Amino acid sequence: MDEGYVKFNCNWVRAGSVSEKAVTQINHWRDKLYDLGLIGVNNEGVGFGNISIRSGKGEFIITGTATGNYKRLDNSHYVLVNEYNFPMNSLTCTGPVRASSESLTHAAIYECSTETNAVIHVHNLNIWERLIDKVPTTSHLVLYGTPEMAGEIKRLFEETAVSSEKILVMGGHREGIISFGSTLEEAAKILLERISRP
Repeated sequence: MDEGYVKFNCNWVRAGSVSEKAVTQINHWRDKLYDLGLIGVNNEGVGFGNISIRSGKGEFIITGTATGNYKRLDNSHYVLVNEYNFPMNSLTCTGPVRASSESLTHAAIYECSTETNAVIHVHNLNIWERLIDKVPTTSHLVLYGTPEMAGEIKRLFEETAVSSEKILVMGGHREGIISFGSTLEEAAKILLERISRP
């Protein structure tokens, strides 16, 4: 099992906490999603789910790796992704923790959609099974957190209506669902609206 495992080369620059304002903004929605069981820890003790917001050109703040294990997060659980390189499968981040294993996937969405300022990745088997291949879905052969997944995200933006639907299923990442939007509120509402459908 490789769930929660960071697959990219992470150049981690240990530093102080990220913006308190950004953390407060993310935690508002992260707490709700955690309470709904969409972010958390599985039966094997591996954390799942992550959230990010755009911080600047080519940069974003994201929950750190393995933070799904914690009910509530503070500044020590977030990191700033400074730069990334898909072909080199590498990423540089600054903060008190290493970046989430899904960071390259978030980066691909920000790169493909300049109006996107927030990305949410959650896990739910029932919703995943209901949405797979009914909303834009990445290849069932491509694993999470890889350059190939970034390529799949780009393919979806080129070949599907993902830019308007703002939700996708990760075909090769069982339970994985991603929503995004111009704000965290939009990204969360798109996700929650889908969940509430019969």
